[in-house]
Amino acid sequence: MEISKTKTQRAPRFGRLDADLSLVESAIGRARDHILSQQDPEGFWCGELEADSMLEADYIFLHTLLESGDAGRMRRALTEILRYQNEDGSWSIYPGGPGNISLAVKCYFACKLQGMSPEDPVLSRAREWILANGGVVACNTFTKIYLCALGQYDYDAVPAIPPEIVLAPNWFYFNIYEISSWSRSILVPLSIIYAKKPFKKIPAEQGIDELFVGGRENANLRLRMDRKNLICWRNFFLMADRAFHWVEAVYIRPLRKLALRKAEKWMLARFEMTDGLGAIYPAMLNAIVALRCLGYSDDDPQVIRARDEFEKLGIEQPATPEMPEPTFRMQPAVSPVWDTAQAVYALGEAGVLRTDPRLIRAVDWMLAKEVRHKGDWAVKVRNAEPGGWYFEFNNEFYPDTDDTAQVLLSLSKVENPRERYQYDVAQRAISWLFAMQCKNGGWGSFDKDNTKMIFQYIPFADHNAMLDPPTVDITGRILEMLATYGYTRADKRVEKAIQFILREQQPDGSWFGRWGVNYLYGTFLVLRGLEAMGIWNHEPQIQQAAEWIRMVQNADGGWGERCHSYDDPNTRGIGPSTPSQTAWALLGLLAAGDDRSDSVAKGIRWMLERQKADGSWNESTGEGATKQALYTGTGFPRVFYLAYHMYRNYFPLLALTTYKRAMESAA
Repeated sequence: MEISKTKTQRAPRFGRLDADLSLVESAIGRARDHILSQQDPEGFWCGELEADSMLEADYIFLHTLLESGDAGRMRRALTEILRYQNEDGSWSIYPGGPGNISLAVKCYFACKLQGMSPEDPVLSRAREWILANGGVVACNTFTKIYLCALGQYDYDAVPAIPPEIVLAPNWFYFNIYEISSWSRSILVPLSIIYAKKPFKKIPAEQGIDELFVGGRENANLRLRMDRKNLICWRNFFLMADRAFHWVEAVYIRPLRKLALRKAEKWMLARFEMTDGLGAIYPAMLNAIVALRCLGYSDDDPQVIRARDEFEKLGIEQPATPEMPEPTFRMQPAVSPVWDTAQAVYALGEAGVLRTDPRLIRAVDWMLAKEVRHKGDWAVKVRNAEPGGWYFEFNNEFYPDTDDTAQVLLSLSKVENPRERYQYDVAQRAISWLFAMQCKNGGWGSFDKDNTKMIFQYIPFADHNAMLDPPTVDITGRILEMLATYGYTRADKRVEKAIQFILREQQPDGSWFGRWGVNYLYGTFLVLRGLEAMGIWNHEPQIQQAAEWIRMVQNADGGWGERCHSYDDPNTRGIGPSTPSQTAWALLGLLAAGDDRSDSVAKGIRWMLERQKADGSWNESTGEGATKQALYTGTGFPRVFYLAYHMYRNYFPLLALTTYKRAMESAA
């Protein structure tokens, strides 16, 4: 739907109950000082990235399989796992969520590997819940393959992940560059594991036969076809999977050695200029196991390096009065480029001088992280010069469009003495972003036009993350950035992006958020992008979005949304109020021209009343040993969620600053 190209107009103000701007300014100052106090001497920011207990369970699995690791650290990882068991015996992938069968089985198994008795009340409750929800057979493919390695499942009963997938030429319809970058980095080493089929015999008392409904000997482990619809892609892949298992059983594998060599070469190449394969937890874990399967020794430099990078994701938590037992937890990745770009932008908006040495130091640190080598993205975008940024400290093969746009926004807030160099870097990044624009006008995160829906039907694709399609949240952020650098709707690429966003609006006015939870995240980023491009805020689409935000405001004045909205869109915008999501809602309303409603006034009051004395905000649930951060970040919808520990601080700062500026300009 077309909308007019008139510049934004602000409606006249009427009387309302405003927060005292002096209180807002004071809160801004405290938040600003708190964030600045968290800066690393090298110039970057990096908050903890928290996820569910599967990371600690997999950590115990890895070191049990390889007979490695620190025994004390694994015990502390178990203590961390036990903190999050639900009353019904399950474990959840986000706080307050329903039990997850794959996570529960992994946590149960980790407990037994660490010597817990099946008669322990923790395991009794867990076992009852697991059996009531389908048992081990109901787990996803990745979980089953890990269980196979320790003799708790049959390799012949899991979907085949043949290393031959790396042999398909890039022009072929089914090739590894048609799946998402994260699945690619996870599946290539996992295909090596599948081909080599590692096996370690563990003591019988550590096994989990009791988690098979009816007993393991009676369990039907085979994949079942949909008898009601035999002619469908899923059944085609299921039949192909059975055929592949038969071929393996009779040792007809003419390409196996070639495939393994290519998979090994592919993996080793992506160890370079990065903090582990893909710089993400599951790929790094799989790579360690794959190296050992290929015959690399414990003291091989590649194995040592891979393990060192993996262990760096760990956080030791010493005992405290609130948590009397020390624990150990793993992060799924680290986020220094993302956190630094967000912090610099929020601080710049909050009035930190453009020449402030702290911001210049941060920008120089980011400039040093510019990608200058072609990575996986270049398979589809062959003629573009490398540019942009990644998420972590080092991940040269995988820059992403979201980090790149946010870094560019942050660069606009600083006057760098190296002005010409910064300008050249920014122009390279913008050119790279335009080259990554998808056919429908939007942007995905790591790849261009990664949209072949057929891959979702592959049997091993049950982790719900095989594709990287264009999303409105990233596209909205890129539009905001492009406007900052002088681009307008006169540019056909910009207009195409705007039309993509408008087509994706939900009937209730909201937009889906792929990388943050959920519709609050998508809606605020879209509204900021459209505002930056000068779209009149009285257009029906804009006002409908603003009305949706006001409609889902909580009675306490804040906003919140639980991860459950990915499973049930009818719950969009529903959840306990959090600082980050309240900030997103306020930023969305302000972008829509609403600086005078009671919704905004109540939201600002909610933010002011909940700021802590040190200038930060709390975004967690529970107390003491049960305290857990609320998840407002998204890894894979319906599968994996994240708590960015800095979201609760830099987004509220940005919201308060934006509100203060709007009130001053309307006065």
